[in-house]
Amino acid sequence: MHYPNVYLGKIEPYEGHSPSAINKRAANGELTLTALGFEGDEQAETRHHGGADRALCHYPREHYAYWQAQYPEQAEQFVAPLFGENISTTGLNEENVYIGDIFRWGKALIQVTQPRSPCYKLNFHCDIGDFARTMQNSGRCGWLYRVISAGSVNSQQALELVSRNSDLSVAEAISIAFNAPFDAEQYRRMLAAAGLSASWSKNMQMRLLNRSIEDMERRLVGTQ
Repeated sequence: MHYPNVYLGKIEPYEGHSPSAINKRAANGELTLTALGFEGDEQAETRHHGGADRALCHYPREHYAYWQAQYPEQAEQFVAPLFGENISTTGLNEENVYIGDIFRWGKALIQVTQPRSPCYKLNFHCDIGDFARTMQNSGRCGWLYRVISAGSVNSQQALELVSRNSDLSVAEAISIAFNAPFDAEQYRRMLAAAGLSASWSKNMQMRLLNRSIEDMERRLVGTQ
């Protein structure tokens, strides 16, 4: 059984950077999950965060041990929810969670839509230059959900897989999108995955049309 820790965030100023809601805090008790995520959870940059296809972010708790080993001098900071996730569990990871998976959680149903796309805000939030790229290259990115049936939830209720709708794991999606050369066949495979988010569907379709991979540098390093 996969019992989640739950985290919510408010938009806060960051000195020298744009405001962000990445600094989330534990939330207990009954919570209301809507089509756009938890009531009380905020996103500062809605073009790339939040929305119906990105209502919730899930990051495997066991990955933090990996990051602690990679950065021993900063190990103390690597605990949930450092990466701004809403949900943290053990036992679910990019290898055993698939695009389109539907989980029952309390009175709600949530569906995996895409891997998380690490962005430059992780670099200054972790105080590690180019950390977003390091996360992307590692494949330890986590994933996002849409809410297909809203309802009340709490951390005492387990996530239960009720429907598997594709053969594309989150790990495979990360590899295809971020860490592999141009491969039209794999992009078509991803487009065929039931439940894939609109933004990732668009990206894969544009790769096929342009016969090239989009530039990821601005997402990974910002405008500097």
